[in-house]
Amino acid sequence: MMSNIISQTMEFPNHTDLDPSIFFLLGIPGLEQFHMWLSLPVCCLGTATIVGNITILVVVTTEPSLHKPVYLFLCMLSSIDLAASFSTVPKLLAILWCGAGHISASACLAQMFFIHAFCMMESTVLLAMAFDRYVAICHPLRYSTILTDTIIARIGVVAMMRGSLLMLPCPFLIGRLSFCQSHVIPHTYCEHMAVVKLACGDTRPNRVYGLTAALLVIGVDLFCIGLSYALIAQAVFRLSSQEARSKALGTCGSHVCVILISYTPALFSFFTHRFGHHVPLHIHILLANVYLLFPPALNPVVYGVKTREIRERVAKVFQWGQGTGLKISK
Repeated sequence: MMSNIISQTMEFPNHTDLDPSIFFLLGIPGLEQFHMWLSLPVCCLGTATIVGNITILVVVTTEPSLHKPVYLFLCMLSSIDLAASFSTVPKLLAILWCGAGHISASACLAQMFFIHAFCMMESTVLLAMAFDRYVAICHPLRYSTILTDTIIARIGVVAMMRGSLLMLPCPFLIGRLSFCQSHVIPHTYCEHMAVVKLACGDTRPNRVYGLTAALLVIGVDLFCIGLSYALIAQAVFRLSSQEARSKALGTCGSHVCVILISYTPALFSFFTHRFGHHVPLHIHILLANVYLLFPPALNPVVYGVKTREIRERVAKVFQWGQGTGLKISK
């Protein structure tokens, strides 16, 4: 199926495979006639990502009562989501709108590095948020002494360093490959394995690296998050009051929703990419895009709806804006 798609693509003008410094992102093979329609949800999700995450950043930074570890971690998550969105959405829309899939090799490597690095950073922040909930519920009296501003800043630095260092070998491993057959990438962005599959020669180091990096991030972080919530559940069910149990579990609701939103499409994309050899290619690519587009758009909505402090602060901002508008109109 892949060879048929690439051979058909090479028949089109301007899809040159001769220039070694140029790649061509094909979009979603098999769904080309729906590209314009698919751009509508992409636009909606991209707009929601920008508006929602900027709202979270503004609300938390301007409200002193929200300068708490859980909300500072949320600001980190929003910043990463915005950066990841700017790394993918503009080029994705250019492909869907006008087939502008040409991308230089250096730009392709840069996009690959930033997309995967931001995903790793986000996973690290989600793990930190799970640790925050664990300390808040299991060690409430030590919460302010454990999660100090210094520790939070260090966690942010660790998240950035972890994502960057784990992805640092990627450009060098890709740079050693030769692409003698095709430079047409049947994808909407420069995904690591999608590029590796086009290469000639031995790609085992790249495959081992990709699998190892995924396991070090998804595997380790999910295990630690699961362990945190197992300890949280153990502590909550020891409480004698039903009201206290409900309140403790309620503080974890937003984070659990964000974890499900973030990791579910990531796991589906990971397993179908490596084991779903009979899954149609367009399903692979759609899952990969769901993984990149949905969490950044939905995370601020989840926290805005389920977190009373953020919800009230956003309501005050809109009420103030409406009141100002009424005064001006007079």
